[in-house]
Amino acid sequence: MIRIRVGWRLRPALERLLQLAAPSLSPGAKTLVKINLNSPDRYPASADLRFVKCFLTLLQERGIRNLSVGVSSGLAWQPTAAVIRKKGLDRLTRKLGIRLINFDEEERVDVAIQGPDLKKVAIPKAALEADQVVYLPNVKTHQLARFSIGLKFAVGLLDLPARALLHESGRLEEAVVQINLAVRPDLIVADGRVCMVSGGPARGKRKRSNVLLASNDLVALDVEALKLLRNLGAPSLQNLSLWALPQILSATRLGLGSCSEADYVVVTGDER
Repeated sequence: MIRIRVGWRLRPALERLLQLAAPSLSPGAKTLVKINLNSPDRYPASADLRFVKCFLTLLQERGIRNLSVGVSSGLAWQPTAAVIRKKGLDRLTRKLGIRLINFDEEERVDVAIQGPDLKKVAIPKAALEADQVVYLPNVKTHQLARFSIGLKFAVGLLDLPARALLHESGRLEEAVVQINLAVRPDLIVADGRVCMVSGGPARGKRKRSNVLLASNDLVALDVEALKLLRNLGAPSLQNLSLWALPQILSATRLGLGSCSEADYVVVTGDER
């Protein structure tokens, strides 16, 4: 579990983070990077493309050339193609020579997961065929799911009707976690330089923390990000046990990551 404080320059912080967090990423592997493109609203509602460009460039410099970026926007901001154009992600990926995948237009494959609420999910073929998957979530609260960081990030892999049913299920917090049984990221890098501490996922109060988090453990990453939100004063997270929150509790029961803080160590960017 990596925690990096960002100074005035982003690139050195991301370089250090990748040195610590990404030695297991294989240069020759087919790599899918899923970014946050929930809405056309400004960061942290959706990704900061300056951050995305820097991250993808660093991956290329590390020899990862078979690289794709996958996105899908939230239900209220469809179609995804329009959000892609408005944010300029199509121009960025063309400039970098990276394939851009709109998950809403992709062929899907049913994956049996046998979760408590979800028995199977239809996942984009590109996500299943990738040798390694990297998630780039933001750190923000969510009006319906309480928070949207790493565990909830897989919702963007579902088709739109399935997402609508999920939000109407009455067990959104528990069910979103189960999608991770179909696809597990090899690395999650959360851009917490600016966090959304109320509202969300598209509009809410923003606060700066200048922190990046990285892990291959979805639970550890979300818990550390939740601490960040709580320390920034997020009202919905005060006076609560983070490990008892439905997303976290469900994830631990499904074996998706750490079960307590004793299961992981936080390494900061200053350590050598």
